[in-house]
Amino acid sequence: MSTAVILMNLGTPAQPTAASVRRFLRDFLSDPRVVEIPRPLWLTILNCLVLPFRPKRIAPAYEGIWNRGVDGARVAGSPLLYYTRTQAELLQEHFYSNGRDLVVEYAMTYGGPRLHQVVETLRKKGIESFVVFPLYPQYSATTTAAIYDQVAQIFLKSRDIPDISLVRDYYHNSLYINALANSVREHWQKYGPAEKLLLSFHGIPKANTEKGDPYYRHCLETARLLADQLQIAGECWQVSFQSRFGKAEWLQPYTDKTLTEWGTRGVASVDVICPAFSADCLETLEEISVENRAIFLDAGGSEYRYIPALNLRKDHIEALAAVLENRLPGPK
Repeated sequence: MSTAVILMNLGTPAQPTAASVRRFLRDFLSDPRVVEIPRPLWLTILNCLVLPFRPKRIAPAYEGIWNRGVDGARVAGSPLLYYTRTQAELLQEHFYSNGRDLVVEYAMTYGGPRLHQVVETLRKKGIESFVVFPLYPQYSATTTAAIYDQVAQIFLKSRDIPDISLVRDYYHNSLYINALANSVREHWQKYGPAEKLLLSFHGIPKANTEKGDPYYRHCLETARLLADQLQIAGECWQVSFQSRFGKAEWLQPYTDKTLTEWGTRGVASVDVICPAFSADCLETLEEISVENRAIFLDAGGSEYRYIPALNLRKDHIEALAAVLENRLPGPK
């Protein structure tokens, strides 16, 4: 066994406590890929205004989702960590059952386990080839590029560099789009379609797009392909962007403002899906499922339903495997 796949996701605090959240946020928000404000200014803001106060505010939100997955199902610890770890296990089973002699592990960009730790462990076991797979369908410098940076840093001083491949994106992969469409159809079969379908993507600063980040374009293409698969009229769905941070303008329209407008305008029901998330986490289980539901209902809406991330769906695992097949050595 000489090839390893390493699934990568953003990361999570180790515990739902203010101290653990603070350590995670310091790691996450110190990355210049995440926040592009000039370093001296940003580090002053981070250490004097953000880290002393924000962890205490959001630790209860982490505590609210801890040990709880989709629809309240019990999971072990952090939902993001649980789903990413189990995705790696299911992909391992998939490849073994199809005669692929490789190992599948996982790592986190921030928090743990760290990529350099996983790589070091695997190299000691004789792994000679790596495929690093960021679980971000849509590429952004704020997410995927940060993983490229870590890969470069790991081998910066190495003489014997192994064969390394990185998956850049899969926003238009047909099996990924099909898995999204299947999740929506199954939701509609159970509950019936809502008046509106909102495709809420994680936001990034608008300035990033103006500087060349392709994320916005990737999101729109994913949304278009999904709407085509579902064969829904243009007036029945919309793209929006969530999780903005700070005072700068981010990609619009904003999810919370869109839901407020719809509720005020008399839209009675809405289904929300987050195609950029491969696993449910704080942003989906708390911000989308709880906070934005309250925003819509307070604005006059009657029914709000969140369609879970693809998580451990069989068609999702098969889609991830198909993306990887083009990067793996041996017969396709």
